[in-house]
Amino acid sequence: MERYREHSKLVRDRIPQIIREAGAEPVIHTADAEEYRARLREKLGEEVAEFLGADDAQAPEELADVLEVVYALAADLGVTQEQLEKIREAKAKERGGFAERVVMSGNR
Repeated sequence: MERYREHSKLVRDRIPQIIREAGAEPVIHTADAEEYRARLREKLGEEVAEFLGADDAQAPEELADVLEVVYALAADLGVTQEQLEKIREAKAKERGGFAERVVMSGNR
């Protein structure tokens, strides 16, 4: 990753257009497949950190950003949103979800 500019990051597709409409010219490039996957992983960490730092009012919007990156990562792996949901459902059926708020401290 050292070959990438230190202050560069993956942004949503419309961000360059929005910047142009505001009167500035963004410096951009299109990531190749390897860079894209790495940048998506970085972006997931960034979005999760923003969610963790958000208050309850901001949390839904930040969680939507996390989901957007998750869907992009899935697509990059060749998995559709529907396939991802089926995988999630299968895991929930086998191991449960988190609705019951179970906290484990170890075994006896």
